[in-house]
Amino acid sequence: MSAKLMEYFNTTQAKLGTLSTANNAGKVNVAHFGTPHMIDENTIVMGMGQNRTFANLQDNPNAVFMIMEPGEAPPEWHGARIYLTMTACETSGETLDSIRSAVAEAAGEETAKMIHAAVIFKIDEIRPVADFGQGWEHLI
Repeated sequence: MSAKLMEYFNTTQAKLGTLSTANNAGKVNVAHFGTPHMIDENTIVMGMGQNRTFANLQDNPNAVFMIMEPGEAPPEWHGARIYLTMTACETSGETLDSIRSAVAEAAGEETAKMIHAAVIFKIDEIRPVADFGQGWEHLI
């Protein structure tokens, strides 16, 4: 994948991030996520509560994470659509403890207590936010 995407993804600059999922019946959901982190060029980890997104992933491990920064016109937006497959879901352990600790520091203990699982995804495909026939690299 790309070290450039990993650097962009993991910076703390203000970006919008959403995760789209669907259950087995095809009912879709999209939710804002502020806790994802790329741990290597092929893997994303997210802290997740017991919510619709989590339930959908139990039915269907496929998702799309979109990360973006709006520009003045669509060709100037930065970001990517990252197609994912959930590979693991940990409801205890070091990874979850680390996520809860980071969330507690950023958003407080009450918010951290709502994190139910550390969800690990492999990256399947990367596409630009707006597909103008170019690769995503020029958008980051």
